[in-house]
Amino acid sequence: MLLSNLLLTYTVPTTPEWSFKVALIMITCNLFVLAIGKYAIQKPGIGPALPVSLPMVFEGFGLAELLAIASLGHILGAGMILGLGNAGLL
Repeated sequence: MLLSNLLLTYTVPTTPEWSFKVALIMITCNLFVLAIGKYAIQKPGIGPALPVSLPMVFEGFGLAELLAIASLGHILGAGMILGLGNAGLL
């Protein structure tokens, strides 16, 4: 009985639809993590190199560093978007 009452009252939080604000938050989070990663990665460039040449901001980065920074930036961005959406700010 208690379990069925809990299942009936369970609500799924709404996620914000894509908009310019959502894109701006994701880009900002990725740039923030890029700025931190540029100085925090102690031994950049170890491992496979990037297959293409990129702008100077990625100078010395290998494939592993770029994937790590992009992954952390997307995790931070998704958390910010969901948090701001649930707070009603998006």
